[in-house]
Amino acid sequence: MTWLDLALPLCAYLLGSVATAIVVTRLLGLPDPRTMGSGNPGATNVLRTGSKGAAFITLLGDMLKGLLPVVMARLLEVGELTLMATALAAFLGHIYPVFFQFRGGKGVATALGVLLGLAPWLGLAVLGVWLLVAATLRYSSLAALIAAATAPVIAWGLGLGTTAITGVAFMSALLIARHRSNIQRLLAGTESRIGAKKGA
Repeated sequence: MTWLDLALPLCAYLLGSVATAIVVTRLLGLPDPRTMGSGNPGATNVLRTGSKGAAFITLLGDMLKGLLPVVMARLLEVGELTLMATALAAFLGHIYPVFFQFRGGKGVATALGVLLGLAPWLGLAVLGVWLLVAATLRYSSLAALIAAATAPVIAWGLGLGTTAITGVAFMSALLIARHRSNIQRLLAGTESRIGAKKGA
């Protein structure tokens, strides 16, 4: 084990712990996204502040938090275990941020960034699943759940190694668990559709 095997996952976790939604809304003088909707610091709740630009920046920032550490690990040619540890650390940092009392977002954008870093075709395929479900059924949360469930299968189909498939499956399971309130609303028929007006 080298110092990189420890430093990369640690740095990835710390980067993941930077809540883009909170930073962006504070810089722009917008309401705290944790007071909106689900209370999670994510792009969806930033959008609820009324700023599409801030929501886009948040989405991009959350994705880069997952992508950049994995790309760096690849450039440094670390082992498969360290690569996957770095990927998972970035994801865990987003949903359990040390800088914000371990209360973070649901991890969809960061997970996408991780997948794109691990294997671009994997990330693009999972994004395609999300877009297809979101466009046809109009539920963002359901699209995320189905995309997460299919991610390990797609990873297996692309021939990724056992370590990568296991890591992707773990990340998918945690992401699905983070959507438990959405699952309850979907089952109850009270989940908001994409583009639905408030009160609809």
